[in-house]
Amino acid sequence: MTSLALSNLAKSFGPVKVIRDIDLSIDDGEFVVFVGPSGCGKSTLLRMIAGLEDITSGDLMIGERRMNEVSASKRGVAMVFQSYALYPHLTVRQNMGFGLKVRKMPVDEINQRVDEASATLKLDVLMDRFPRELSGGQRQRVAIGRAIVGNPDVFLFDEPLSNLDAELRVHMRAEIAALHGRLGNTMIYVTHDQIEAMTLADRIVVLRDGRIEQVGTPRELYARPANVFVAQFIGSPKMNICPAASIAREMSGDNLELNKAVQVGIRPEHLRVAAKDAGNLNGRVTVSEYTGAGSLLHIEVDGVGSFLVAEEGQVGAQQGDVIGLAFSNDDVHLFDKDGVAIHR
Repeated sequence: MTSLALSNLAKSFGPVKVIRDIDLSIDDGEFVVFVGPSGCGKSTLLRMIAGLEDITSGDLMIGERRMNEVSASKRGVAMVFQSYALYPHLTVRQNMGFGLKVRKMPVDEINQRVDEASATLKLDVLMDRFPRELSGGQRQRVAIGRAIVGNPDVFLFDEPLSNLDAELRVHMRAEIAALHGRLGNTMIYVTHDQIEAMTLADRIVVLRDGRIEQVGTPRELYARPANVFVAQFIGSPKMNICPAASIAREMSGDNLELNKAVQVGIRPEHLRVAAKDAGNLNGRVTVSEYTGAGSLLHIEVDGVGSFLVAEEGQVGAQQGDVIGLAFSNDDVHLFDKDGVAIHR
């Protein structure tokens, strides 16, 4: 297993800066997920670690070795791409062993490694098939198997599940988590899907405009977001944000932190539907979206703004209903004028 250290890492394409002074340490055997909106630099950062993009400035250490000028093939990393990148004219077995064959590894050792990887990924019965004869999930497992046989120190995943349907993504997500548990290698995973990030990561790195906004465990990012951006990016549906002055009178007690707050946030799952005048606020249901386990309500509160409310149960409020919204002070997040969290 291998640790990584990124120190003041930066990347520019001409005058355009896409990665800005990244400082990050990743421990041996850790599963770290880079997450953020499109264009935030997460895939570029992963490609810099892989050696597929040059580093403009700063240092990349893998283990005890500086890797800035080391070629991709000698960094001890393996990358799994979104597009599988399988050779269509080769069988599963040939695809998985191709990289080892190029390195002129003995045939017996290639076969042993491929067999071990295929057993780990349950690919045994597919070894003589061609990629065109496989499902999307099977192709992705072959791509992961090809990475495993190289016995890398670090696995890099670049949005590997984005081409799969929703049900298969859930299944493959569980397989990748189980794979990490079995192998114990350091893994870095890029996704724009914050649900993937929350379910897979030991720690999440939230990126925006080439900068790190926050690093922490999924629970830390959900419970104590560093700013409004992280608060709304982590969690689905996203956190409600409104002016602090509009609901300050509804929060019991008078404390210094609340007096400093300019914005407040409340997650949809922390708002409870109550009878009119029985909650902290009253609002009108403008849209009611049935989700199966409950409903997602869009509520308009006069003088405050719009709220999303995750309501459980099969019988929920309907469009046009005037309802009360109740919340606990403990579930309210406070932010200053710059959108930075004020932790109580």
